[in-house]
Amino acid sequence: VQLQASGGGLVQPGGSLRLSCVVSGLTWRGSTIGWFRQAPGKEREGVSIIRQSDGNTLYKDSVRGRFTISRDNAKNAVYLQMNRLKPEDTAVYYCAATPRGLIKSSMLAIRNYEYWGQGTQVTVSS
Repeated sequence: VQLQASGGGLVQPGGSLRLSCVVSGLTWRGSTIGWFRQAPGKEREGVSIIRQSDGNTLYKDSVRGRFTISRDNAKNAVYLQMNRLKPEDTAVYYCAATPRGLIKSSMLAIRNYEYWGQGTQVTVSS
């Protein structure tokens, strides 16, 4: 299983970015894909997840209403549209996958994901 994340960059506060994650080698329809982030000196945390079978989603409280996770089944891709970015959103963002199609709050925990992509840096600064 391979995950390829891209789309990070430098953006001013209030700006937007869209992250992409392309997944290969995984039974797509049965899986849950998530976005996680790790800021300097902090633990990695769950940001948002999506269940591929029905598109159900979950969000970390601090990003709900600003971030939107979506999928493209034809491309085996998951996206994270990030709007109204804040300096505290600065982190390395990772996508991760599990073959378990679960969608509950505990699935924001990193321990539930077997497969990880490389990170993409998001910096929100003026």
